[in-house]
Amino acid sequence: MLAATTHLADWGVFLVAAVIVLAGALGVVTARHPVHCALFLIQTLFGVAMLFVSELAHFLAAVQVIVYAGAIVVLFLFVIMLLGVDKAENVAAEPLRAQRPTAILLGIIGLAEFAGLVRAGQWATGAPSVSGAANAAGSNVELLGRSLFSTYLLPFEVTSVLLVIAVVAAVTLTRRPPQLTPEEEAEEAAEQQAEAVSEGAAR
Repeated sequence: MLAATTHLADWGVFLVAAVIVLAGALGVVTARHPVHCALFLIQTLFGVAMLFVSELAHFLAAVQVIVYAGAIVVLFLFVIMLLGVDKAENVAAEPLRAQRPTAILLGIIGLAEFAGLVRAGQWATGAPSVSGAANAAGSNVELLGRSLFSTYLLPFEVTSVLLVIAVVAAVTLTRRPPQLTPEEEAEEAAEQQAEAVSEGAAR
């Protein structure tokens, strides 16, 4: 009786967390306002944290909330505010001509991979973990650290490089050309006019 009740409770937690994650993910890609997208992302991260708790990965759930839902999303919000969300964006404009065909092609490839996984019938869900059970001998932090810095060291380092690239790109996007005072603008115009006169005289 107790086992059946626990099983039903696990299913209930999973279903609630899954609905929260999927609703947040849909909100991230469908919301028009960037701040609303960031808030939906927080909802998705909280749902993932619930899934971690259901898998007895309590430290990972805490890191998910503190680091991602806290620090990373706040960083996103700072970038959004620095870039300016009050400016109207021309969606019809195509700064990169090949981006839409490339996006369509990648979407088709992703759907083909998903269809292949469905037909294969072999899912990782429910399979034994390659890194051991979360409730094995040792603390949850020790197990996570051993797995992160041994089995998954290369993906961890690649992720750190991607985060550095994202920070550099955010700083580059937020740079603005220096604003000149009226006196400096007049001096620059006079210099350009003098250069044009000198070039005309030389010709």
